[in-house]
Amino acid sequence: MHTLLVGTRKGLFTVQGEGSAWHITAHHFAGEPVTQVLADPRDGSWLAALRMGHFGVKLRKSVDQGASWVEVAAPAFPPKPTTGPDADDPTPWSVDMVWCLAAGGPDQPGTLWAGCLPAGLFRSDDGGQSWALNTALWNQPPRKSWGGGGYDQAGIHSILVDPRDAQHITLAVSSGGVWQSRDGGESWTITSRGMLARYMPEGLQEDGNVQDPHCLVQCAAQPDVLWVQHHGGMYRSVDGGQQWHSIAAPAPSDFGFPVASDPHNPLRAWFVPAHSDGCRIPVDGRMLVNRTDDGGQSFHSFGLGLPSAHAYHLVYRHGLDISADGQTLAMASTTGGLWVSSDAGEGWHCVSNDLPPVAVVRFA
Repeated sequence: MHTLLVGTRKGLFTVQGEGSAWHITAHHFAGEPVTQVLADPRDGSWLAALRMGHFGVKLRKSVDQGASWVEVAAPAFPPKPTTGPDADDPTPWSVDMVWCLAAGGPDQPGTLWAGCLPAGLFRSDDGGQSWALNTALWNQPPRKSWGGGGYDQAGIHSILVDPRDAQHITLAVSSGGVWQSRDGGESWTITSRGMLARYMPEGLQEDGNVQDPHCLVQCAAQPDVLWVQHHGGMYRSVDGGQQWHSIAAPAPSDFGFPVASDPHNPLRAWFVPAHSDGCRIPVDGRMLVNRTDDGGQSFHSFGLGLPSAHAYHLVYRHGLDISADGQTLAMASTTGGLWVSSDAGEGWHCVSNDLPPVAVVRFA
C-alpha cells in the first residue's frame, strides 16, 4: 500500500492504494493553496507549506500521518538593511512561497532545508521550529542578477542532500543555475558547466547564472548521477554535476518541467514533454511520458491510460514522483488530473480528473 501526498491550490489530499485501486482518503487545509510537502524519511513526520495570500506563508507539521497538524515557524528573511550593499537590493526580502523542502542527512536529526521564492535558502535544525537564512548563498554576488522563470523573482525549487555526505548539498535556481556546497552551506560554487541557455543572446548562453533548470533529481543508488529538465532541453551528469551533458531531444519534445530518477538504476529516468515554452500544453493534445533506460541515448514514449486527444494537462516540476521501489510513479497536472503507474510508467491508471490544480505530488 502506497501513500501519496498531493498538494493543490485548494488543499492537501492524501491518496492511498496500489495497482489500479487508489482512493482519496483525506483532505487537509480545504481551500488553502499548498505549494510543497515533505514526508521526512527519518521520523515519518509530514510538513506542508501553505501560501495563504494576505496571511503569508505558513508551515504545518503532523507527526501522526495527518490525523492532527500543528503550525511551526515559516522561513522568513531578516529585516532588509537600510545601509550597505543590500540597501538597494531590488529583491523583496519577504518569502512569497516555499518552493521545495528537503530533509537533512540521517546523521542530522531535525535538520530541514527550504528553498523559497525569492531565491532564499533556509535551514532549520530543530524540525521546523525555527529557520535561518543561508547568508553564504544569499550574499553571492551573482544572486542579484538571477532572473525570474515563471515568476517575477528567481526561486530555489530543487534541493538534493547527498545520501553519502549530508554536508554536500546541490540545489537548482530558476533562473540562476545549479549550485553546490561541500561544507553544509558555509560556501557555494556554481556548477552549471555544459548547460546552454539557448533562449539567451549569443555570448550569454553558456553563462552559468542565466541557466534555467526546471527540475533537478538524483539517483539514490549512484548519487553522482544527476538529471535536469532545463528550460532549453534535458541534461545528465555522471560526476555529481561538475559537467552536464545535453540529451538529444526525444520525440515529441524536449521541453517540459518534471523529471524523475530511478532510485536504483542510474540509466533510467522519466520526463513529461510539453509542446514548448510558448505553448505549455501536451504536443497534439496527447499526454505522454518519456522514459530512457540507457542514460538518455534513446527514449520510449508511453501513453497507455493517459488522455490521448484534446488533453491540455500540464505537469509542473513537482508533479511527478517515484516510489522507493522504482516501479510505481505518480503524476498530477495543473488541470486536476492524477494518474499512477505500477509498471515503471508503461501504463497509467487515472485516480481523478477533478482535483484542483496540483503543485506537488510526493510518496510518503
